[in-house]
Amino acid sequence: MDASLEQIADPTLAEMGKNLKEAMKMLENSQRRVEEENGKKPASEDIPGPLQGSGQDMVSILQLVQNLMHGDEGEEPMSTRVQSIGEQGHMALLGHSLGAYISTLDKEKLRKLTTRILSDTTLWLCRIFRYENGCAYFHEEEREGLAKICRLAIHSRYEDFVVDGFNVLYNKKPVIYLSAAARPGLGQYLCNQLGLPFPCLCRVPCNTMFGSQHQMDVAFLEKLIKDDIERGRLPLLLVANAGTAAVGHTDKIGRLRELCEQYGIWLHVEGVNLATLALGYVSSSVLAATKCDSMTLTPGPWLGLPAVPAVTLYKHDDPALTLVAGLTSNKPADKLRALPLWLSLQYLGLDGIVERIKHACQLSQRLQEGLKKVDYIKILVEDELSSPVIVFRFFQELPGSDPGLKAALAPNMAPSAVGRERHSCDALNRWLGEQLKQLVPASGLTVMDLEAEGMCVRFSPLMTAAALGTRAEDVDQLVTCIESKLPVLTCTLQLREEFKQEVEAAAGLLHVDDPNWPGIGVVRYEHANDDKSSLKSDPEGDKIHAGLLKKLNELESDLTFKMGPEYRSMKSCIYIGMASDDVDVSELVETIAVTAREIEENSRLLENMTEVVRKGIQEAQVQLQKANEERLLEEGVLRQIPVVGSVLNWFSPVQTSQKGRTFNLTAGSLESTEHTYVYKVQGTGVTPPPTPSGARSKPRPPGHKPFKRSLRGSDTVSETSSVSHIEDLEKGEHLASGSEHSGLEASSPEQPLEATVPQASHPEDDHPQVEEPESLR
Repeated sequence: MDASLEQIADPTLAEMGKNLKEAMKMLENSQRRVEEENGKKPASEDIPGPLQGSGQDMVSILQLVQNLMHGDEGEEPMSTRVQSIGEQGHMALLGHSLGAYISTLDKEKLRKLTTRILSDTTLWLCRIFRYENGCAYFHEEEREGLAKICRLAIHSRYEDFVVDGFNVLYNKKPVIYLSAAARPGLGQYLCNQLGLPFPCLCRVPCNTMFGSQHQMDVAFLEKLIKDDIERGRLPLLLVANAGTAAVGHTDKIGRLRELCEQYGIWLHVEGVNLATLALGYVSSSVLAATKCDSMTLTPGPWLGLPAVPAVTLYKHDDPALTLVAGLTSNKPADKLRALPLWLSLQYLGLDGIVERIKHACQLSQRLQEGLKKVDYIKILVEDELSSPVIVFRFFQELPGSDPGLKAALAPNMAPSAVGRERHSCDALNRWLGEQLKQLVPASGLTVMDLEAEGMCVRFSPLMTAAALGTRAEDVDQLVTCIESKLPVLTCTLQLREEFKQEVEAAAGLLHVDDPNWPGIGVVRYEHANDDKSSLKSDPEGDKIHAGLLKKLNELESDLTFKMGPEYRSMKSCIYIGMASDDVDVSELVETIAVTAREIEENSRLLENMTEVVRKGIQEAQVQLQKANEERLLEEGVLRQIPVVGSVLNWFSPVQTSQKGRTFNLTAGSLESTEHTYVYKVQGTGVTPPPTPSGARSKPRPPGHKPFKRSLRGSDTVSETSSVSHIEDLEKGEHLASGSEHSGLEASSPEQPLEATVPQASHPEDDHPQVEEPESLR
């Protein structure tokens, strides 16, 4: 390419192409360099400094742009990557730089050049997309073209609008008809741009009984038009869809065009399916869009061209009205908007344009054929292969549920019962979409929520394939990933109801309905001091759930456990993730209940023991201080003087006995140590309560993970063998204990744990000892 650039006579133009190539090469290679270098950039690069007086060279400035573009990727690995820009993308970017350079020419040369660029681009687009004798308006915002078309329709229908302004509209209000399946915010945008009140918008419902659920109801539209005419309103414009923004369905454009011609309404068509007009075979519904008054095209995403404007093709004979409406302009800068597209279309050629659109449609057909062979996947697409948009979702009827019976009982069922299954499927479909996006990033999938169907996954290759480089192998990998995730989805959906029943039957557990969680379910442990009517934060409950989460994760099972606040609540609960088909739900719920109860009891025992010990220490300090005061009164003041006291003690020793205190943890009281020092044995106290422990866990074979449901035959064998083994162990322990105590008399019960103040007891004092005979005392 460098050699070809040298052949250009204009040195500035050649230098511009060379600099753009070097700049794009540097910016594209920067992403690989950032991935290889894990070191963090200096903090000073993020801090804007003063403008340097001497200026900087081009390489330094591009380095700064590179840091701003890719500097945060080391800290945020999931950040959005810059799409791969090929040679055709370089041509589109060159158009913006070239447009600024062309604007420096003299007026006459600039007028001729901009006219040639605008006329060529308009002619090529009209021929490619079968729109005869049309004009083109190039705009950055996709909806801007429709707003200018509405202005043109207003000027065409209201002859005195230029003079009287809004008074004409007030006397006879215009009406703009939009489909209920139109893109969100389109009607509000038009009203804001045109200065019209919202009552000027009329949303036409889609078919509810026959046909697609996303196609405009033509019969109902005609009724709305007649009603508006009777009220003295003026039906102005109708926006039809050749591929809705959600699922890519096409309206009955042929019938809509006949209706608009009958009542003098401007018909505008937009949608992704308009790209198929460039192909050899076009469906009749999309082909009818070539006879409409205007339509908006987005060739940038269709062909993978960055920074390329959208195009609105229209038919109108009055250049004065198009100039007033803003569709045409005498400014060269407005005409130069077509320059990036002019360069890109010449680079791709007709064959390259058709090939990219055809490749996207083939990807959709390939995915549709693959999904038809997959169970539990419902495809929401038109019967005819005219839409390159594939929308699908996971759906499975629960065992024992009759769809016909469910539909008949739906009006009499509670809304929560009717929507429970849909919420479960929505959460699973959201999880499926996120998983597929991570596993096959080149597919360009999006997750969306439809009002009638629920959460769905959309594959629209016309909008993403050219930029992401989607291939047929990516579609095959996508189908394989969907098949691999189906066992987890079906099992989780079936275990949800079983998990809810088990939790409701377990004492101390509360099932939490969280429609946004895709796992088995959400459970919360209700401790003794839990205020069930309050939604405020519970520190004690948070502590219990944190310990429960730690214990569950230590089991190393195939399930994932998370802790988070309940939906619309601040109380903590345990979130259980997706499951396979071998999960024992009863064992899972029992383990959660037993573990949470153990944590609560241990925590309460520790808190009670801490309070008892604190009170015991305070009481011991008071008694020791009282004993010191009594000893002072008994011995006198003179004995406390160092020199005098030692002399008095030598002449007249004081017979004192050591008085200690021992603290009984079980009884929570102070006791004298006289019995310990005289009889060399600790006193008899109250037997401590047994340490709280859960139920005996089920024995598992070696290598068997927790919560896994074994086969029935192996269950019976393992249960009988484990029970017999446990019985043998208990018999052995009973015989061993009997042989040890056979020659000894009955001794006192187990002694309580004691702490001596101020003298510490010996280690051997912690165990019960046999009393000494009276002769040795």
